[in-house]
Amino acid sequence: MSGVKILVAQGGGPTAVINQSLVGVVLESRRFGHVERVYGARHGVRGIINEDLVDLTQETVHNLERVAATPASALGSTRDKPDLKYCQQIFEVLRAHGIGYFFYIGGNDSSDTVRIVSEEAAKTGYALRCVHIPKTIDNDLMGNDHTPGFPSAARFVAQAFAGANLDNAALPGIYVAVVMGRHAGFLTAASALARKFPDDGPHLVYLPERTFVLDKFLADVKAAQARHGRCVVAVSEGIHDASGTPILAQLAKTIERDAHGNVQLSGSGALADLLCEEIKSKLGIKRVRGDTFGYLQRSFLGCVSDVDQREAREVGEKAVQFAMWGERSGSVAIQRVGDYAVGYELVPLETVAAKTRVMDDAFINAEGNGVTDAFAQYLRPLLGSGLPEAARLRAAPVQKVLKR
Repeated sequence: MSGVKILVAQGGGPTAVINQSLVGVVLESRRFGHVERVYGARHGVRGIINEDLVDLTQETVHNLERVAATPASALGSTRDKPDLKYCQQIFEVLRAHGIGYFFYIGGNDSSDTVRIVSEEAAKTGYALRCVHIPKTIDNDLMGNDHTPGFPSAARFVAQAFAGANLDNAALPGIYVAVVMGRHAGFLTAASALARKFPDDGPHLVYLPERTFVLDKFLADVKAAQARHGRCVVAVSEGIHDASGTPILAQLAKTIERDAHGNVQLSGSGALADLLCEEIKSKLGIKRVRGDTFGYLQRSFLGCVSDVDQREAREVGEKAVQFAMWGERSGSVAIQRVGDYAVGYELVPLETVAAKTRVMDDAFINAEGNGVTDAFAQYLRPLLGSGLPEAARLRAAPVQKVLKR
């Protein structure tokens, strides 16, 4: 067999390590003598239907390695959610260019795209191997212990909260930070790994896996402030009431919606501001501050888990190996082995496609405002080596001499 052509694309939100997967595909593909060309599609599936392709075969190894260590999507990405007609157009372009292998790096929707394209190829008898390569900072892909991109984003969140906690301890007050996660709270929960001392924040953590009750939230904040003289709060952007309505939609006078009709949760500081206003007005606390991490979590340069880098490279490499040596399409999945090691499997696309994983009940405390030791044990190995640690003065007191 000779003259095989490969196409790789990136979809959805960028991450700090998605380019490791891209380079893994390119370099591993070039090891196979029958591969003639490795193409990349600019801006995901949109680039495919526009035939906006680049020849990655001509990239030097040196430059590819530099790109691999660079955050965000080197090929560009897209938020397009292809329907059947769109996927048929994708397949038409793949067939016209003689593509024999299609690799798509992305999340839930990307895996569904791969599934539909694979099915369309099978209907026509066209020999096309389609492999989905996992990626998402939300860590919400079914069939995976964890997903490339999440560990580095979690490392950023943990370090950001460690710094915010130090600031809050120096000038006590209430601090609320909103973290990405519409349906899954893994990234918000990562804030708990910021704690070193028993009184460290975040003191409260709210996740979309539990119903958010505003009055209980205010009572929690009041109790934490009474106990510690301050309170650091981590909140998922996706918190909602018992009906599933986002809290942002309840509190905001006007709301924005994205192209798919969803309430716009990211890219706005509205939720943090609204929760802070509730604390000020209902609890009478004056020093209240709010932040929204937003896009900072996804591609922060220099805050990357070495474990995440390695595994993101390996899922790209394994995707090629599964495609070349296997007899079926599928999605590469990371499985945890032993204390901490990983193995890789090729699972059916239906296992992952358009499905959402949420946090295990065992990871969330009974009160619904924090995480358990089980979650910390799950996450800690993923954060990588060299995490900075905060220190405290031992602060030996000096006896007072003035009598007042």
